Amino acid sequence: MKQNIKLKGQLRLYMQWPAIMTVLLIAMNIWIYKADKRAGAAMSVFVIIYAVIVGLLYFYNKSLILADMVEFAAQYGIVQNTLLRELSIPYVILLDDGKVLWMNTQFREVLGTDVRKETHLSKYIPELNRGVFPKQENESVSLEFSYKDKDYQAEIQCVSVEGFSETEQLLELPAEKEYFIAIHLQDVTELNQYIRQNEEEKLVAGLVYIDNYDEVMESVEEVRQSLLVALIDRKINQYISALDGIVKKLEKDKYFIVIKKRSFEMMADDRFSLLEDVKNVNIGNQVPVTLSIGLGMSTDTYAVGYNFARVAIDLALARGGDQAVVKNSKGISYYGGKREQMSKNTRVKARVKAEALREFMIAKDRVIVMGHKMTDVDSFGAAIGIYRAAAAMEKKVNIVLNDISMTLRPLYEAFKNNTAYPENLFVNSYEAEELADENTMVVVVDTNKPKMTECERLLKLTKTIAVLDHHRQSDEVIENAVLSYIEPYASSACEMVAEVLQYIGDDLKLTSMEANSLYAGILVDTNNFVARTGVRTFEAAAYLRRCGADITYVRKLLRDDMLSYRAKAAIISSAEVYRDVFAIARGERLNIESPTIIGAQAANELLDIEEIKASFVLTEYNGKIYVSARSIDEVNVQIIMERMGGGGHINTAGAQFEHTDMERAIDALKNTINIMIEEGDI
Repeated sequence: MKQNIKLKGQLRLYMQWPAIMTVLLIAMNIWIYKADKRAGAAMSVFVIIYAVIVGLLYFYNKSLILADMVEFAAQYGIVQNTLLRELSIPYVILLDDGKVLWMNTQFREVLGTDVRKETHLSKYIPELNRGVFPKQENESVSLEFSYKDKDYQAEIQCVSVEGFSETEQLLELPAEKEYFIAIHLQDVTELNQYIRQNEEEKLVAGLVYIDNYDEVMESVEEVRQSLLVALIDRKINQYISALDGIVKKLEKDKYFIVIKKRSFEMMADDRFSLLEDVKNVNIGNQVPVTLSIGLGMSTDTYAVGYNFARVAIDLALARGGDQAVVKNSKGISYYGGKREQMSKNTRVKARVKAEALREFMIAKDRVIVMGHKMTDVDSFGAAIGIYRAAAAMEKKVNIVLNDISMTLRPLYEAFKNNTAYPENLFVNSYEAEELADENTMVVVVDTNKPKMTECERLLKLTKTIAVLDHHRQSDEVIENAVLSYIEPYASSACEMVAEVLQYIGDDLKLTSMEANSLYAGILVDTNNFVARTGVRTFEAAAYLRRCGADITYVRKLLRDDMLSYRAKAAIISSAEVYRDVFAIARGERLNIESPTIIGAQAANELLDIEEIKASFVLTEYNGKIYVSARSIDEVNVQIIMERMGGGGHINTAGAQFEHTDMERAIDALKNTINIMIEEGDI
């Protein structure tokens, strides 16, 4: 066995150097012998002695060197194993299925327990499972996880051991799995703590506005007005000071605030209790004080954060106030907004918007009006009102109308069959796109979301766009509108248009049929003047009555046929009461022309049940499930529908699902309600 052992590599060359030197000495001896025989003979004696010594040392020391090398290799393996075991970095080797083969002392200390071999590591650290392991040679994966109140960053590497099964006597691996999974951990707890602290110390700019300053001041005695203002200032200053922030009063009803990000998280946790605190300020004022808060968070600069705050406060005001809006680079969040915005008695804004609308119309040759998809009576009536305003200026007018519902059909046919109106008054989306050019103005009514319009592409074909809507604004808006008139306090789009028509021109006269359309829109959206009606709602209705609106005719127009009435009864009979105050009903296989409209009517009627605070009716139509949500005053159904991808008004809202699985849709609605109740939004 010993004779078969041979040296290789640099060690073999090192051991052969004396033999090589012997050959050189013999050559030198021959050269000297030729020059001088006596010197050559003497040299030969020394060369022979050197060769004998070299031979003896080589063959005698070879076995000793081999023995020392074997011992060194053993000691080296022990040292290497000790170093790896005592390495300060936690290290573990696994099989491809996550079973532990070996781990060092530091990894065992991380786990805090002894681990038997053949135990899966995921039993202790679920994040380190076979699903995250790399599958290819030299591939690595990095991930972070928390374990026993510490944060770790794991580097997972696939280590190839090709040929391992051929040389290893005790363990055999499949040919396609000749690799180990090596994991080493890095404790990043302190690093993450510093990152969090740095993030929490960032400054957040904010704006706080008093929504109804003038109305509140008018409702309190003059001698108490300064006291009321002082109490409001004190509430705001105390709240922000408790959060280590600063407040600067900009105007009588506007404040600028600066807080740290961690303070914002505290504000979010208590659901911006400042909104409710200020409402409790009462020294005789008949109108409660409401605030709007806009906060902007930016990772770039403070200037960008302040611009975000301005966008947020504008959005809060556009949505009706009494809420906080937070904008950052990722999106927009809403808090509060549970109260109905109070209607303002002044019509200055309506007059200003009417004049602006008139100026834009005069500058264009054609006006195209469109509402939302699945046009309802309110959207249709508002479009007819805009038609009359543009026609009075002798402009070409078209109304985009794709689908005609059963409820809308009588009104539509009344105009379609009337020779007093142009034949192309109503056009579909394709025809509207063909008509649009640089001299065209688009007026959007009863919606402010581009995706909800009858023809979204039309918004890109013209630069002059006006929006008139009574729904609360969301982060998805028609951004390129030159005129935006959005008033959440209004009962309907028809009410807003009726006001605008009174100021847009002195010679404007509505026909009886046009007045009927606008009146019908108000009637439907207010549920016969029961929901969301204010002083200006009745004033608009009175204006339409003076223009010839026939109440009896409108009532006949809005009547249901027998099939629709039975469908509505079937929906109501399917209602279940959820959490004692929410009525949820379904409309399936109704076999009627417009199930969504009947669903909305059923939702209104479910509110007549005692103890019901909000109603939700889900109906199938055109491969989707539509949700109609209604409430009286205690629940804001808009924020519920926004959570489900929809929107609307505080008491009237809706959403839709891109499927027809009714059970899944109802479960999603119930889960949303549960989550919002737990978070305090309901």
